[in-house]
Amino acid sequence: MEARAKLFGHPIHQMLIAFPLGVLGMSLFFDLIALGTNRPALLQASYYMIAAGIISGLLAAVFGLIDFLGITAGTRAKRIGLLHGCGNVVVVALFTVSWWLRRPAPSAPGTLPVVISAVAVGIALVTGWLGGELVDRLGVGVDDGANLNAPSSLSGPAR
Repeated sequence: MEARAKLFGHPIHQMLIAFPLGVLGMSLFFDLIALGTNRPALLQASYYMIAAGIISGLLAAVFGLIDFLGITAGTRAKRIGLLHGCGNVVVVALFTVSWWLRRPAPSAPGTLPVVISAVAVGIALVTGWLGGELVDRLGVGVDDGANLNAPSSLSGPAR
């Protein structure tokens, strides 16, 4: 099933997800490094990374929803897509709570916001796997004419 929202022949959702996954995941690593080395500047950086991850995650979700609506009802792909999407909403919500709790003192957030971020990253690992299942196993977002010798996506549809 081809993606509905494309740019230069490639699914927009798949292009955008690297940003929230990257910055939200790295925010946790920055937190852990900061706590282990007593570097509050890394905690401050994590605060801004979470904000960027929330914004980019919401943007990626819009295009994911567009593609999800194109999946045939009653299929395994529709069920997996629903779990993937709802799980990622939970991830963004948890990071939003973590960010909100950090607002009074971003360079000294305390334990709870970091724990919330860790839980969110754990869920994101599962939802990321579900996204991979959608693409790699179920063919969601894959060009109908995809093959090992398909022409460039810039040259038109692969048939």
